[in-house]
Amino acid sequence: MRCWPARRRARRPKRLTDVLPSEPGSAASRGTPLSEADQELIAAARAVLLRLHRPFWHTVAAALRGSDGRIWTGIHLGTTVGRLQVCAEAVALGRAVLEGDGTVATLVAVRHPKADEAERDVAVVSPCGACREMIVDYSPDACIILPGPAGLVKLPVRALLPLPYRR
Repeated sequence: MRCWPARRRARRPKRLTDVLPSEPGSAASRGTPLSEADQELIAAARAVLLRLHRPFWHTVAAALRGSDGRIWTGIHLGTTVGRLQVCAEAVALGRAVLEGDGTVATLVAVRHPKADEAERDVAVVSPCGACREMIVDYSPDACIILPGPAGLVKLPVRALLPLPYRR
């Protein structure tokens, strides 16, 4: 099931203004409810994080489902030099490229609470800006599971990054 209507494969826009962000209140900005398959994806990311969590080193996990239905997971690779860190979404996508067709139908990231936080549950989080750009580069029709005003929703990655960088 798609969270966004199929679109024609158009040429890349010539100007940034050719790509308009989703209108507030549109279906794209509200998202779609989660399916059982989406819940499976969240569970896969949580399982990886709970198994591998290590403060400062492995604090975020991601799971993605490719177009063929297979699931790949990734874990955040923390480093002493912060700019060398690798996001969990990038690790999961790298595995999908190496082991599968490299597509992303749906992706979710989860974060482990920090030691000083009162809330102790692993929580779904939105991908960072760099990961949004990467997902758009590899699968512009991908959907992302993230927290919404009334709970978890699934949105097209283009709703999170309406004006992506173009070379």
